Amino acid sequence: MDLGLAIKSIRKQKGLKQNQFAELCEITPSYLSQIENNNKEPNLSILKIISNNLGTPLPILFFLSLDNDDINPEKKEAFKMIAPSIKSLVNQFFAV
Repeated sequence: MDLGLAIKSIRKQKGLKQNQFAELCEITPSYLSQIENNNKEPNLSILKIISNNLGTPLPILFFLSLDNDDINPEKKEAFKMIAPSIKSLVNQFFAV
């Protein structure tokens, strides 16, 4: 799961600089950077603030952060086939 990459990607799609977004979320730019680089795991309350400010529901943020390692081995092939299309659709609907 790459939650930091999902947050960073949506933030950039929305045209928000890291400093701007950190201010919106009332966290330091350093803490946001650590979250986006997966060096810190934010608690649920911070994740809710981040998802609200991204305009992306938290379950969608979790879905967008899924990677191949998170999927059951028997379902990896199906995930590889459908994930890009589903993630693209979800991104278009929620992220921008």
